[in-house]
Amino acid sequence: MPAQAYLNDSTGAGRLVAVVVTYNRLDKLKMTVSRLLESPPEQLEAVVVIDNASSDGTEVWLADHDDPRLDVFRCETNLGGAGGFETGMKRATRLFDPDWMVVMDDDARPEPGTLAKFHRADRSVAEAWGAAVFHPGPERRICDMNRPAINPFWHRDAMWRTLTGQGRDGFHMGPEDFRSDAPRRDVDVLSFVGFFVSRAAIARVGYPDGDLFIYGDDTLYTLGLARAGGRIVFDPALVFEHDFSTHSVTDKRFRPLWKSYYHYRNLMMVYRLCSGWLFVLVAPAASVKWLAKVRHHSGERWTFLAYVMRALRDGILRRTDVSHDTVLGWGARR
Repeated sequence: MPAQAYLNDSTGAGRLVAVVVTYNRLDKLKMTVSRLLESPPEQLEAVVVIDNASSDGTEVWLADHDDPRLDVFRCETNLGGAGGFETGMKRATRLFDPDWMVVMDDDARPEPGTLAKFHRADRSVAEAWGAAVFHPGPERRICDMNRPAINPFWHRDAMWRTLTGQGRDGFHMGPEDFRSDAPRRDVDVLSFVGFFVSRAAIARVGYPDGDLFIYGDDTLYTLGLARAGGRIVFDPALVFEHDFSTHSVTDKRFRPLWKSYYHYRNLMMVYRLCSGWLFVLVAPAASVKWLAKVRHHSGERWTFLAYVMRALRDGILRRTDVSHDTVLGWGARR
């Protein structure tokens, strides 16, 4: 059935299922599951939790949870965030066949009332919707890693802003886009925190690529949806909080270092999808920039360079069949 036909099958938002991917963050998972299950069944039919082989008591806690709306699948090994989202979205479709799914990490959750707001508006005008994501706390700091964006290679005005001094702010949503409940902006890129994806979008482009393991799976998926003709809209009335502590402003290094491989490999594939034929210029420029980051890795520079060189090779070749054990082994041998 064509994607648009799915979109017209229901009135309003329809049936919604949440997908949460977790790995060894039980305290944060507890808050997220509790927040989700506060919503009544007419707003949220089920919560699918993908446990990426956690070893911190997550398995026991989930097994003891008796809410009938909670569906749990424990992976035999850690599939990474990308593998978890692919597994979770496929499972949600197979078990519940919802009109919409909303996906998030275990350390992210909707602000109370957000799911009700999602249902009150007509969502049939787009195939995916993105939330405004903030750090927890009354100051409402925008979570930079989750800012929606447009592809500057597809929008000349965004490219001009980017090249004339605004940098990332030239193509990401800014504070003015987050301020009001009224404005809604079409975008090309959303993160998998507060990402509402319709059955129509799944029909159009399928599921995220689990082989990406971590980083960039959400960017590649939403860019692919936009390129295929699916409309994606940022709605600041939908609010999520993201209680993450992975990144440090002062420490420029990856911890653990193997994450650098996935970051640069997958980012190279993002750049290819964004830039089209200009990739022949973008790839060398990006490579030089990334290799120069070796200056932040005193004491582990050769290991960092080895990861980046492999990432450049595999990203250009679009190779995603490297096992996680192999990636870990590259660092262990040095």
